[in-house]
Amino acid sequence: MTSTSPATSQPVYSNMGKALGTDYFLLKEHLTEDERSYLERTRRFVDEEVLPVINDFWERAEVPLDLVRRMGELGLVGDGLQGYGCPPMSATAAGLIAMELSRGDGSIATACGVQGGLAMRSIHMLGSEEQKQRWLPAMARCEKLGAFALTEPRHGSDSVSLETEARREGHEYVINGAKRWIGNGSLADVVVMWARDAEDLQVKGFLIEKGTAGYDGRPIQGKGSLRALWQADIDLVNVRVPAENLLPGSSSFKDPARVLKSTRAGCAWAALGHAVAGYDAALSYAQQRTQFGSPLARFQIVQDRLVQMLCEITAMQLYCLRIGQLDERQELSDTIAALGKLNNTKKAREVLAEARNLLGGNGILLENHVIRHMADIEAIYTYEGTETIQTLLVGRDITGVSAFV
Repeated sequence: MTSTSPATSQPVYSNMGKALGTDYFLLKEHLTEDERSYLERTRRFVDEEVLPVINDFWERAEVPLDLVRRMGELGLVGDGLQGYGCPPMSATAAGLIAMELSRGDGSIATACGVQGGLAMRSIHMLGSEEQKQRWLPAMARCEKLGAFALTEPRHGSDSVSLETEARREGHEYVINGAKRWIGNGSLADVVVMWARDAEDLQVKGFLIEKGTAGYDGRPIQGKGSLRALWQADIDLVNVRVPAENLLPGSSSFKDPARVLKSTRAGCAWAALGHAVAGYDAALSYAQQRTQFGSPLARFQIVQDRLVQMLCEITAMQLYCLRIGQLDERQELSDTIAALGKLNNTKKAREVLAEARNLLGGNGILLENHVIRHMADIEAIYTYEGTETIQTLLVGRDITGVSAFV
C-alpha cells in the first residue's frame, strides 16, 4: 500500500487526505437526492482539483483564484439563497458544501463562505432590488468577488462598538475608519462595509466598489492559518459612495448579526470537514504505516484513538444535520447556531491534534495534509465569534442573565 521515492527513500502513502466515507451512522440516507448530488460534486472537486495543488498555494500564501472561480462554475456558491442566479440548494446542501470544501482546505471554504454566506447574504437580505440584480448573479458565478467588512482593529469580539463612520453629504456618504481581518478585502469587486451613520448613530451597510478613491486594502502578512486566503487591513479615508449604495434594509447592528447567525452554522459544518480530513488521513496512515513489524492499525492504542476520533466526528455530524433541518424550517436560533459552532470547532481541534499525534513526525509535513488543517481550524475556532462569545450567548439564553458588560 506504500511505495518509496528513489530520490528520498521516504515512503509515499496513498489516499492521504482523500475522502474515506466517514459516515458510521449512515446519515447519508437522510439526505435528499439533490443534497447527495451537491455532496458528491463538491467531493470530486476537492479530491480531483483542490488536494493536488493546495499545499503549494498554502505554503506560498497565494490565493488560488482559478479554484475560487471554479466553485462558481460548479454551482457551489450561494449558501442556500433563493433566486438572482443563485444555485438552488437547501440549508443542508449548503452545509455539506462547506463541509467538503473544508475537508479540502480551509482557505477555499472560507472564500466560499465570505462570498455566499456574508457578502451575498447581506445584499440578498438587505439590498434593494437593483442591488440584488446587479451583483448577485455575477457573484454566484464568482465572476465578481465580494467581501464583508465588520471587524475593526480595536473591535474584534466587541464588534457592536465599531467606530467606522458614514456621514451624509448631499447625494453621497463619506466613510472614514479602519477594518481588519476582512477576507477578500484587498481584491473584492464589492465590499459590504458596515459603518455607523453619523446622523442617527445606527450601524448600516454600504456597498463600496473596487477602485473607489480613499479605499486601501492590504493583505495581512505573516499568517499561520488560512494562508491561501488574503485577509485585509483596510483604511478608509474620505471614501465617497453614492447614497444609493446604502443597503436600504440595514438600520441597526441587528442586521449584520442576522447575517452572522447563518455563517456560524456554516462554521459548524466547516469544523466537521476539517475533523474528517484529519481522521481520514490518520486512518489511512495507520493502515499503511508499518512499525515494529506490524501496521499501526494493529495496535490497540491506535485503534482506541481512531475510535475516539470517530465518536467525536459522528456527534458533530448529528449537530450539523439538525442545524440544517432547523435552518430549512426557519427555526435556527442565534443560540443554537452558537452552540453548534462552539461544540464543533472545539471538537475539531481535538480530533486534529490526535490525528497529528498518530502521524508522528510525518504529521507536520504538508504532504500529509493534517498540519494544514490543524493550523486552519484555529481561524475557524476564532472568527464569526470566539469560543468565549458563543459560550456567553448560550449562557445568557439558558440562565436569563447576561454576562456581557
